[in-house]
Formats: sequence, structure tokens, C-alpha cells
Amino acid sequence: MSSPLERAVEVMDRLRSPGGCAWDAAQTHESLTRYLLEEAYEVIEAIETGDLALLREELGDLLLQVLFHARIAQERPSGEAFGIDEVAGDLVEKLVRRHPHVFAGADAGTAEQLNETWERQKVEEKGRTSAVDGVPLAQPALALAAKLVSRARRAGLEPPPPETDEIGERLFAVVADAVTAGVDPEAALRRTARAFRAAIVAAEAGQNKGPSQ
Repeated sequence: MSSPLERAVEVMDRLRSPGGCAWDAAQTHESLTRYLLEEAYEVIEAIETGDLALLREELGDLLLQVLFHARIAQERPSGEAFGIDEVAGDLVEKLVRRHPHVFAGADAGTAEQLNETWERQKVEEKGRTSAVDGVPLAQPALALAAKLVSRARRAGLEPPPPETDEIGERLFAVVADAVTAGVDPEAALRRTARAFRAAIVAAEAGQNKGPSQ
């Protein structure tokens, strides 16, 4: 009997095959990009609200995107194609390679030292020549700024603050302060934004009640 994960792969294959779903069969890596982002944000929202049932559902939706992209890649010409097995295989190899303290008897060190080892291995494996190589520019601006500041500091670099526009410079300075304090500015602003949303809803409820009789 197939495991649920194997069954999910089989269902994805059926949807993409002739006689399956016309919409699923028409999708490409590019057309699915917005769904991948949406599902990732929905996972984050489930985590922020502490809704475990919703988290379970949203993780499934995120897994669907992984299966979808792997299935599309499997349809490429020979020599370029790969599927979910190759994706999982690469992941296993990476996890084992980057955890020598677990799988090869190396010294463990502290959590901070292990993180530095992980980052150093990424640089070596990918042949990166700049501290900012591999930082995705499409991520949200606060997260992008924080990552760039963190990468620069890890490399021992302190370039002068950028001169762009006043608001951008002020926001960047706040992000730099957050990194110094060990705070994720994206998560911090999201918490504040969620609290502000709740305040708006509360204010609307107060308006709808009208004056007390």
C-alpha cells in the first residue's frame, strides 16, 4: 500500500497526465510562482495565529507546490529532467553533508557556531565570491535589507549607509538597529501590523455600537 506521500505524488502525476485536469496540465513554473508565494504566506499566518489545524492544511498546500514544480521539471527533455525523488535525494545529501557533527562524528559546538559552519559550507559549495551572492532580491524589502546587513557584518564589512531618499534611509537604519538587537524586523513589523489591524476592527465595532442609550 502506498504511503500518503507516495499517493500525493501519484495524484499529481494523474492531474498532469492526458485525461487529467486541463488547468493543472497547463501550468508552468512561471504561472505557479504567485501561488507558491501565497501558500508560504498562509503557512506563516497559521503559525502566527497558533492555529495548528490550519497549519496542517497550509503545509499540505505548500507541499502541493513542491510536488507541482517537481512534476513539471520531470517533463523536461532528457538530461534536464528531474522529479520529486531527485529533489528529496539532493535534500538528504545536503542535510547529511552540512551536519557532520550528527553524521560524521565532528565536534558539535554551539548553535551559533553550527550556524556559521552551515553558512561557510554554503559559500564553499556554491563557489560564492561576494557576501551578497545568493540573497534573493525578490523577498520583502525589510527581510532583504536585514539579510544584506547580516551578510555584510558576517563578512566584516561596514559600508556607509546608502543615500537614496529620506524615508528609505530611515527605514534602513531601523532595520540595521533590529539586526544589531537580534530582532527579525519583518516579523516585528508583522506583529505590529497585526495588532494595528485588530485595533481597526475594534474601533469599527465601537462605531457600529453607536452612542450608549
